[in-house]
Amino acid sequence: PIDVPKFSIMQISLHSVVLLVAVLFSITGCTRKQPPSPVDTVLGAGNGSLSEDLIPGNGLSDYGLGAEDLELRDGNVGIEDGYYNGRQMIVGKLENVYFDFDSAAIPSSERVKLQEAAAYLSKNPKDGLLIEGRSDWYGTADYNLALGDRRANSARDYLITLGTSPDRIEVLSKGSLEATSGLSKAQASQDRRANLIILK
Repeated sequence: PIDVPKFSIMQISLHSVVLLVAVLFSITGCTRKQPPSPVDTVLGAGNGSLSEDLIPGNGLSDYGLGAEDLELRDGNVGIEDGYYNGRQMIVGKLENVYFDFDSAAIPSSERVKLQEAAAYLSKNPKDGLLIEGRSDWYGTADYNLALGDRRANSARDYLITLGTSPDRIEVLSKGSLEATSGLSKAQASQDRRANLIILK
């Protein structure tokens, strides 16, 4: 029999251990489930640009939101039979405000609608306003709920700068819960909006 020197066996064993550790790290890295990235999901075939104020992360905490802030996932919290928290909802009297893809910034062309809403509230001091933030179907459900919330609050903040009391404005995010899926970005533009609903 051939006598193999001990140092060779030790070298082979050490090499095997290093190789085994490297393989284990490789397998762990490949199988580790990563949370969905809204950048990848939302942009997809897009041009890769995001508005500067909306650099998405991997969770609601990136927007200062927790699941409790968005309440339930049914998008109808407080709504029942045409009433929101006991106040009658008047839909369609005020125009919806539309947003650009993946943006919560109010386009200059849409600001006149909020100015008209502020004028209405000024003339009708007993009425309130519910702002429903919505998004298209691109992106994850959580990301879209956060985006809808940002859109609703963006409209709310603009109304406040126009002199509307914050106590008269309610916000609710529906995200993409009622959006039409499978549409192109151009076709889905009608889902990127904030509904302005009068509360009697």
